[in-house]
Amino acid sequence: MTLNTSTFSLAGKKGLILGVANESSIAWGCTQLMHQLGAELVVSCLNDKARRFVEPLTQPIGVELVTCNVEEEGELEAAVQHAIARMGQLDFVIHSIAWAPLADLHGNVIDSSSDGFSRAMAVSCHSFARLAKLCAPHMPNGGSMLSMTYLGADEAVPHYGLMGPVKAALESLTRYMAMELGEQGIRVHAVSPGPILTRASSGIASFDDLMANAVAKSPLKRLVTLTEIANLCAFLCTDASSGMTGQTIYVDAGCHAMA
Repeated sequence: MTLNTSTFSLAGKKGLILGVANESSIAWGCTQLMHQLGAELVVSCLNDKARRFVEPLTQPIGVELVTCNVEEEGELEAAVQHAIARMGQLDFVIHSIAWAPLADLHGNVIDSSSDGFSRAMAVSCHSFARLAKLCAPHMPNGGSMLSMTYLGADEAVPHYGLMGPVKAALESLTRYMAMELGEQGIRVHAVSPGPILTRASSGIASFDDLMANAVAKSPLKRLVTLTEIANLCAFLCTDASSGMTGQTIYVDAGCHAMA
């Protein structure tokens, strides 16, 4: 067998990454690495307030930045249209956005409001399906679509609350999207990192305890790094992962495998 090292490259690939918030966000880790690996990128942040923190990151490396609040009508469509206008097509898409109202996130799931649950589902889950519908026609060579999930989708994790059922729905959505888009050569995965301190995770109550428990439980006895998460995402966006789709893939120092 002859190893084709080009299958591990992102040179010439074109990608859209949603959800850069600051230098600690998973979306930014992916942006940095994929840019270094040769991909052309358009990335999004939430709004003009977020742009003040994100633009100093993207501007020096020449990555195009747009704003996109998926709750605002037309903004997701505009972000995708901008990416297509700039790059012509897409080879991969990364959905790294999640949100729930704090009152619902910090309370018991049985006490969650209908509006809060619906908004959390719309932002954190259904927007991935919307994104796929918009992007798939512009992926003539197939490619990858990634979302971000967490162990709380599969297990009841203290303090994760409302986001557990929402992420469970996202993982199920990932499998159905993989089935529906497979004939187009589009591969769909949910990446499940271990706990990492990001702007989104800072809204979870007792997050320090959650991280400490993950360290104690995991075989590697540590948390994963932003770079390790980005490494997995980059691999899933290369041709080297062409035989994989429909999976929830953990990068959590082995925490998910321990009882």
